[in-house]
Amino acid sequence: MSFQQGLSGLNASSKNLEVIGNNVANANTYGAKSSRAEFADMYASAISGSNIGIGVNLQAVTQQFTQGNITTTTSPLDLAINGNGFFEVSNGNQTLYTRNGQFQANKDGFLVTDAGLKLVGYPASTNGTIQPGAAVPLQLPTSGVAPNPTSKITVNMNLDARKAATLPAGTPQINFSDASTYNDATSVTVFDAKGQDVALTYYFQKSATDTWNVYATANGTSVNVDGAGKPLPVTTIAFPPNGGTPTSPLGTVAMNVPSTTNAAGATTLAISGVAVNLTGATQFGSTFGVTSMSQDGYTAGQLTSVSIEKDGIVTATYSNGQSKPAGQLELATFRNPQGLNPLGGNLWARSYASGDPTVGTPGSGNIGVLQAGALEESNVDLTGELVNMITAQRVYQANAQTIKTQDQVLQTLVNLR
Repeated sequence: MSFQQGLSGLNASSKNLEVIGNNVANANTYGAKSSRAEFADMYASAISGSNIGIGVNLQAVTQQFTQGNITTTTSPLDLAINGNGFFEVSNGNQTLYTRNGQFQANKDGFLVTDAGLKLVGYPASTNGTIQPGAAVPLQLPTSGVAPNPTSKITVNMNLDARKAATLPAGTPQINFSDASTYNDATSVTVFDAKGQDVALTYYFQKSATDTWNVYATANGTSVNVDGAGKPLPVTTIAFPPNGGTPTSPLGTVAMNVPSTTNAAGATTLAISGVAVNLTGATQFGSTFGVTSMSQDGYTAGQLTSVSIEKDGIVTATYSNGQSKPAGQLELATFRNPQGLNPLGGNLWARSYASGDPTVGTPGSGNIGVLQAGALEESNVDLTGELVNMITAQRVYQANAQTIKTQDQVLQTLVNLR
């Protein structure tokens, strides 16, 4: 027994306590990973060939990249990775890596960490198409979306086969103010190039058995008139005797919506070439009903919220009900994450030991998926660390006792006469 053995034990125990203390200190740090002190014994070879242990040394402090618990938050920009991978953030000069998903939007719309590092990923074009390639800092849209004029309308409905024909004997063939000249009506709002809303109303008039005239008005003005200004049908639906799929029209019908005056007194723009699809209509002996009606126009809108999907798609939602991708996050994995160089501030940098990153979108390959409105807690097991602390303390005391014993032995030798 020598002083060197006891001294090395004291140093090792002290380092172990430092590692444990750091783990305990980061028990509430989001995205933090626990560390473990790993030791190696030391031997000295004697002339006789026997190996004599001379103590212990700290060989490495390794990080444990196990999954931490995921807790929900109230911020939609908080992100947690469930599985492998690291967020990539840029300081402008290099890409760093983190598991801490506490992000917010800065004044320029970039998603940044508390330290101002920018989250990187794939940008989206103006029409919302993701553009894969080199990852760049993700920036949320700061402007609204322009209006889109209506170009197609689809109506699925049932026309009541039991109803009698309402086609008047004289002219005009329909009077929109007289319900006796048509059987049923339904409305949809369409939009012009300025995003102004136009109230479009369809009128269905049974002209004969299995035949229906379809009229339409825009803000009360007929969309189709003859030379005398009298309303004309937009199209005529013909059904087979069994009332199933229409025999006519077989495709879409082009309809031109004229310029009108809306309820607010503003003049709307004409909408040309609207494709009306009525092929989903039926004629059965049941009450008239519209099962679905859709149109592809919308008014201008301003950004109202941002959400992030589990595949990393950043979706912007606007006040007009429209939404489109604003980008997609890129995550990175490493063959040896324990080789990453810890920088503090919940950041790591790649190193020769970690290898180059393998990048991809969340959910692809062996990369984990995202959970928005959530954060990954530290993977520190506080109970286990407290037990380890007690053990390290006892080991420290035991090594101190070996030094004390060695001192007593030497004192005995000194006192020999």
